[in-house]
Amino acid sequence: MSLTVLGVIPARLGSTRLPRKVLREIAGRPMICHVYERARKAADLSDVLVATDAVEVAETCRRFAIPAVMTSPDHPSGTDRVWEVAQTRAADVYVNIQGDYPLITVGHLHRLVEPFHTRPDTQASTLRIRATPAEVANPNTVKVVCDAAGRALYFSRHPVPYDRDGVGPIHYKHVGLYAYRRATLEAFHRLPRSPLERAESLEQLRLLENGIPIVVVETDEPTIAVETEEELRAVEAYLAAHHS
Repeated sequence: MSLTVLGVIPARLGSTRLPRKVLREIAGRPMICHVYERARKAADLSDVLVATDAVEVAETCRRFAIPAVMTSPDHPSGTDRVWEVAQTRAADVYVNIQGDYPLITVGHLHRLVEPFHTRPDTQASTLRIRATPAEVANPNTVKVVCDAAGRALYFSRHPVPYDRDGVGPIHYKHVGLYAYRRATLEAFHRLPRSPLERAESLEQLRLLENGIPIVVVETDEPTIAVETEEELRAVEAYLAAHHS
């Protein structure tokens, strides 16, 4: 059965670590353009749009012929912004494409959407990739542990699992892209922030803490979430090297 899959790129200007990052130029174009253009290449997505609360972002999107909708400035998360889009745009699955992932690939989006085709009971999905030792130790890098069926057990900024006896477990980094069924989006928006979510400052824990499973699919394609000047320069260097 075919699915209608809407890609939504939440984009706000109020980032604390790297202000106005979605409009920062990379290789001569705003970051949001790179994210949109790469997402549009994914055959798994029926359509893609930007959801923003900033007139400047909407105007930039219009300048580059990127469809954009205005959403409330009161949303505490990008997922809530996707929820607002879902109130007027019908789809079977909604993909939350972070506006600071300018190196997102068709492969990332295919793996993210695939469980909704192969595992019809999937309510939400996300991605993981093997973490480097530096990433394991970095609290800004979110780690994830899964059960035998590939469902998330926990997300943490701490190195999990804790290697007590030095057995050398594989650590996985969470890649912050999500796909949701509409009912899951509704549940996320309706539920209050959970204790674990508040403790780790990780919104996906709200679903786990309320018994809503998240399927985690492994990818071998690295990407960069741009949150610092250093990461912005790293993306620029990558694009220059690959002429992308």
